[in-house]
Amino acid sequence: MDFDVDEWQRLAREDPNEFERRRQIAIDSLIEQAPPELRERLWALQSRIDLERRRAKTPLEATLRLHSMMWERFGQLRETLLALTGQGPPPQARSTGARILPFAKPD
Repeated sequence: MDFDVDEWQRLAREDPNEFERRRQIAIDSLIEQAPPELRERLWALQSRIDLERRRAKTPLEATLRLHSMMWERFGQLRETLLALTGQGPPPQARSTGARILPFAKPD
């Protein structure tokens, strides 16, 4: 892929809609070129990225959200690597933070 950062910056500044259209085409194309066994995970990751971008009120907030996602995943990978090399404890089971609500059985 031939990527001209200056062209992308100009496009983002002058025509944000066209920038977004081309960005989506580039992402779709890249995922489609990935091995079939990775595509589902890549689509899921891209969906999560898109969701975080939509939730953000500003571009800076979106950047911070994605930055946080990246470092969270990096930490998980580091824990796994240390466990696999015998330099750390096994990775901890991740808690979703969900609260389980008790329901009464229907009569």
